[in-house]
Amino acid sequence: MTRSTFADELQQASECIADVSRADLQILLRRAALMLRNVAGFPLEPATEDALNSIAAEMNIARSELIQIVLREWLGTNAYLPVRVIDEESETDGSA
Repeated sequence: MTRSTFADELQQASECIADVSRADLQILLRRAALMLRNVAGFPLEPATEDALNSIAAEMNIARSELIQIVLREWLGTNAYLPVRVIDEESETDGSA
């Protein structure tokens, strides 16, 4: 289950708290506590934080996913990731 899906489930439970069984609520709260304990965050400058949140919302993706994309692109651009080698003799679809 992704964090986003879990957050949606928590939101839904909060909107109809009277309909959620005690056992289901207990499970949700324990999972939330585990996720909060296991968050490996790092502090960002407020301007950077705002920019990331805005771009993630604009792209309709999670902030963590955006950070992964940015890091992967930066590492690839600066040759910190292995270069993908394309076999010149292999057939490819489309045009170059």
